[in-house]
Amino acid sequence: MTDDRTHVEWREWGPAPFEEAEAADRPVLLALTATWCDSCHEMDAETYGEPRIAANVNDGFVPVRVDVDRRPRVRERYNMGGFPSTVFCTSSGKVITGATYLGPDGMRQVLSSVREVWADRGDDAGRVPRALTGDPTPAGPVDDRIEAHIAGQLDEKWDDRFAGWGDGAKFPLPRTIEFALKRSREQATETLGVIGGALYDDDVGGFYRYAEGRDWTDPHREKVLDANAALVRAFANGYLYTGDESLLAPAEGTREFLVDRLWNGSAFGGSVAPDDPAADDDIDPRRDLTAYAGANAMAADALLTLAAYTDDEQSREYAERVLDTLARDFIDEDGIVSHAADDGAQAPELLLEDHARVVAAITRARQVLGTEALGSGRDPLAVARDVADQAIETLQEPDGAFRDGPAEGVGLLDRPLRPLDGAVEIAEALLDLSALLAETADADAKDQGDDNAPAGERYADAAHAAIAAFAGARDRIGVQVAGYGSVAARLTRPDLVIAVGDAAGTDLHRAALRVADHEAVVVPDAPGVDDGVAVVRRGSETRESTAPEALLDAVAALSSDA
Repeated sequence: MTDDRTHVEWREWGPAPFEEAEAADRPVLLALTATWCDSCHEMDAETYGEPRIAANVNDGFVPVRVDVDRRPRVRERYNMGGFPSTVFCTSSGKVITGATYLGPDGMRQVLSSVREVWADRGDDAGRVPRALTGDPTPAGPVDDRIEAHIAGQLDEKWDDRFAGWGDGAKFPLPRTIEFALKRSREQATETLGVIGGALYDDDVGGFYRYAEGRDWTDPHREKVLDANAALVRAFANGYLYTGDESLLAPAEGTREFLVDRLWNGSAFGGSVAPDDPAADDDIDPRRDLTAYAGANAMAADALLTLAAYTDDEQSREYAERVLDTLARDFIDEDGIVSHAADDGAQAPELLLEDHARVVAAITRARQVLGTEALGSGRDPLAVARDVADQAIETLQEPDGAFRDGPAEGVGLLDRPLRPLDGAVEIAEALLDLSALLAETADADAKDQGDDNAPAGERYADAAHAAIAAFAGARDRIGVQVAGYGSVAARLTRPDLVIAVGDAAGTDLHRAALRVADHEAVVVPDAPGVDDGVAVVRRGSETRESTAPEALLDAVAALSSDA
């Protein structure tokens, strides 16, 4: 169907355009775009909107347009280093060549070059990117050298002039900040302060995606849900460690932004493009109100973290509403998560990122909201187990690495991609689930070997295998994936767990959420723990407390990593 804005006869991603390309003996042109991407809209107007270029594309290629938010597995396989990505490939999905933004002159040159290569070599001109060749991941032992190496990278890559890490474009790296909060707190808090000034929008709230300049100047002003959610959590955790209320302002302002600009009635939409007007506008082509499972799960996680430390009712309310929507509309009875709400198009299912984030959100909800976390009578840990089981059974390979989704689909989707950041997210979620199951299985079930008891071990084992699958390359993992060090650290020493006999929301439970570090696990409504008692556990060591004031001492006694 011809796009009036570009004059290109774009096809939708799916088997049909690849079959068409094979039958017509033509290469495929993939245009990877996003609603929030300014350069994508510019390329539409200046390049694809040029009639002769559009005619050349329509006559010699099979053009396919892909929204990278709706199809993240396509994004990860064909991303040329930014968006737009302009990719030429064969009917089997192998890459011939690619670039990011191409102006009219550049596009003419590339179209001509690809035509020549195709005429000379045809389908043989394509190649499979190295990351998709199926080579095994660099496995190794999970030990304390991993955390030590990444902690060392914090200092090595630290920008002591402008804060943050690295000497190029500055990304906020919220997971790196959270890793640093326990290991290099001054770096973490200084970076949060700079982000709050450089990337936070004081006018309407929300964080910009990143800054072009090393000094945090020239920010890219799109606002994407998952990036904003991750930063809300990082700022809230910064407040937990410091008590600095100035860190709450960006977090709370971003919560307001999410509610005002991205709430679609049942969940949060995906993004707002630059220069989006602050006034209400129900017909806004630069705002994507599609709800995506993983990003909404991150938002629920972040808002619950903020609510845990501040008793903020609006954060709690919207987190609960998102969780209800996820449970009702995104997670089927077998625990399979759909990537997007049904909008008439088939959404991808069983994506690692979605499953990891949904498990993380539900386990966070069990810690903050208690046994009624889903508000629908469903046991939150039972739902989390179903979602985790699907990921383990379908996506985890024998060597422990997780694929990003099912090994099926057109293009290069049937090629295995094992993302390191995805391994970190699923492993962290599985460790939380394991710890919660260990505390919520009743004493009789543990003694009799009921499913609940070994299930906790199963998830911990799966997390360990996911991290071990990359541990052979520990010395090559940098601050961009510092979360790998956080999870590895949890695997090398027992978690700090606070089991509270009282229900969620009581003074003792609220204190438990606020006196430990952000990597601890808090369990309200804990079976086997008396009302009015909190049991702090680390491995075989325990301390008991009956008052919020004394709980801090009990936690401190077991918090040393020595």
